[in-house]
Order: sequence, then structure tokens, then C-alpha cells
Amino acid sequence: MFDSNPNSAISKTTSYKVVLPFYIYAGISFLVASLFLFAHSEVFINHYYQPKILAITHIMALGWATMLILGASHQLVPVFIEGRLYSDKLAYLSFLFLAVGVPVLVYGFYTFDMNIPAKLGGIFVVFAVLTFLINLAVSIIKSNRDNIHAMFVITATFWLFYTVLLGLILVYNFNTDLLPDHSLHFLSLHAHSGILGWFLLLIVGVASRLIPMFLISKYTNDRLLWWIYAVINVALILYQCIFIFFDNGLSLFIPVIMILIAISLFVFYCIRAFQNRMRSKLDEQMKISLISVAMMLFLILLFIIIISMLCFSEVKPSLVLTYGFLIFFGWLSSLMLGMTFKTLPFIVWNKVYHHRAAFGNTPSPKELFEHTIFKIMCIIYLIGFSIFAIGIILASPYLLKIGAFLIIITSILYNINVFKIILHKASST
Repeated sequence: MFDSNPNSAISKTTSYKVVLPFYIYAGISFLVASLFLFAHSEVFINHYYQPKILAITHIMALGWATMLILGASHQLVPVFIEGRLYSDKLAYLSFLFLAVGVPVLVYGFYTFDMNIPAKLGGIFVVFAVLTFLINLAVSIIKSNRDNIHAMFVITATFWLFYTVLLGLILVYNFNTDLLPDHSLHFLSLHAHSGILGWFLLLIVGVASRLIPMFLISKYTNDRLLWWIYAVINVALILYQCIFIFFDNGLSLFIPVIMILIAISLFVFYCIRAFQNRMRSKLDEQMKISLISVAMMLFLILLFIIIISMLCFSEVKPSLVLTYGFLIFFGWLSSLMLGMTFKTLPFIVWNKVYHHRAAFGNTPSPKELFEHTIFKIMCIIYLIGFSIFAIGIILASPYLLKIGAFLIIITSILYNINVFKIILHKASST
């Protein structure tokens, strides 16, 4: 996203007024989700389909990860296409719709009221994604530039729209027979459309641009990225067809193996970028983000185990819960924690020092947050995340409480640093 001179690429992108509300809301959502996790940790000993788990999952998926990604994308896509965002008003609207929709939807899940709260919240979320999609599509079309990274982002957004629209249909299906089976049957389709179509596709597209940039690596391979793009999308379409038209668990191995191949190619891409880097020392933000890249392989292997058990035996609920927890509190959260402090400091730096940079004596973006707090946050996060995951597997209420408490501390430290950056002001001297 941003090169070594903060005054270059970023000065041409979206106003901080558009982007910052997304970061603030996401940080608060992470804190709220961790508090819910602590208050209701005991539900992770039982079955995965429960109101409290649905509520926590959607806070993490929509209020935390998606909100943060939407904010960053308003800043990143103009850089990718070397143009401007089509409409700041649509960006504000997407934030407003999502900011209202998430708590209403979560309330509906928390109380298991699938009437007005869940339906209204779902409608707001659909409109949030639709306005974001329109804004991105028009921005890319008007730029007249072919860019593989922008293609990843816009395609991922189409999958997100499909995911939230399907989710809304599932909510209505609780009271009205819109689908040929009950909503629980389609839960896996809804979840993996979002996890793979939205999160995986977008993360690969954005990270394949940011990781070489932050490593100061000259490595680039658009041909490989196009192959990854094609394999992920073909696998997703194949998964939809198998799920809807064929009741054969063994067939699911085909798209899953394709996703494994795509992730392996992306890991290879990251390794090559790492090998060709000019910066020898990795900062903490890159380390925690690269952990999430490695975690993708582990998650797909775990998914293969779950499918195997579906075909030949009964799947243990604890395994599904662990899989879901690793996705939202592991893979996605580790990436969000790292990338926040690689992108947000540049956004605020541009806000505060853009017009002063030519006169010198300005701090670098990395000086806008407290690195000691960040390091402590990462250590506590990794310990808490690991303890909670073990607690799910062992069905230990004590480990679950300890892990959840440490994740609360992580979210507090995260917000302290986020607000330290956002409230930063230039010295009067």
C-alpha cells in the first residue's frame, strides 16, 4: 500500500474522515466480542449451533474483520487502481448501514429472535455490502486499469454480497419455507462462502500486494496470482454445485484440495517475496501477520479432517468449534492485529503531517503507536488464543475462562494503541 515515503502514494487516496470510523468501530467490536466470549465461554463446551455462539461469530465476522477490511479497502483500492474512490458518500453509507445492522443482527441472534431484529439487521448488512460493492465497481471501471489485486478485491466483494444475501434468506427461512431444507442445513454453505469467497480471496489479493511492499521485496508474479485467483473461484463454484445438487461428502474433497493448492501457491508466493526482501529485519506487525498466512494451511487440513469424519463417522462438536474459533479468533484476528498497525499509522500520519512533510522534523508513521504495548498485546493474544483453543478441545471451563480473559486484555491493549494513533496531534514545537 504505502512505500517508504509516506507522503507519496497515500496522499492520493481516500480522506481519513471516511476511513477512521471503520477502524474505531472494528476495535470496539473486537472488545465487545471478547467480553461476550468471557461471559459465555461455557457454551463452547456444547454444540456449535447456539444463539450465543452465533452472536459472537457475527460480531467477529462483521463488526470486527469485515468492518476493518471495508475501511482499509476504501484506502487500498484507489492505490491499486491509481485512481480515486468514486464516492465518499457511498463509503459513509456503507459504514452507517453496517454500524447499525451488526448490533441489531447480533441482538436477534443473541435472543434467538428471528423475526424483526434478525431480519432488520440482516437487511442493513446487505445494503452495507451493496453500497460498498457499487462504490468499488464504479471506481475500478472509471480507472480503466487492469490490476490483479483490485480484481481479487471486487470478486471477493461479490462473494460477500452473495454470503450476506444467503444469510438473510436463511433468517427468513426460519419462519417461512423459502428453501427446500431447514436453515441449519445451509449453515456450512453460508459460512464457507464468506470464509473462502470473502476473507480468503480478499486477503490473498491484498496481502500479495502489501507483504512484498512492507518487506521491501522486488518479487512479483502476476501470472501465479491469476492462477491462484482462478483456482479459488472455480473451487468455490464447484463447492456450491456439490452442496446444492449432490449429497455426497466425498465429492467435497475436490474443491477442498483445490483450495489447499491455492493456499500452498500463495504461501510459495510469500516465501519468494520473503527471500527477495531488501529489509532483513521483520517488525512485530509483519511477524504476527505472517503467522496468519501459515495458519491457513493448518485450517484447510483441519477442514479435510472434518469432511473425512462426516463421510465415515460422526463429527465431534468440539472439533467444529475449534475450527471456527481458529478462523475468527486465530487466522483473521492475527492478520487484523498486524495489518492495523501497518496501515492506520500511515493514514493518520497523512492527516497530521501531510502539509508539514516538506519542512522535515516529522515523526515516521511507526512512531505514532506504542511498540511495547503492541509486543505485550501479541504475546498475551497468542497465549490466550492457544489456551482457549485447548479449552475447547478438553472441554475445560477453567481454561476457557483464562483464555477469554487474556483475549479481553488483548482487545483492550489493541484499542489503547488504536486510539493513541487516531488522537495523535503534531507537536507545537
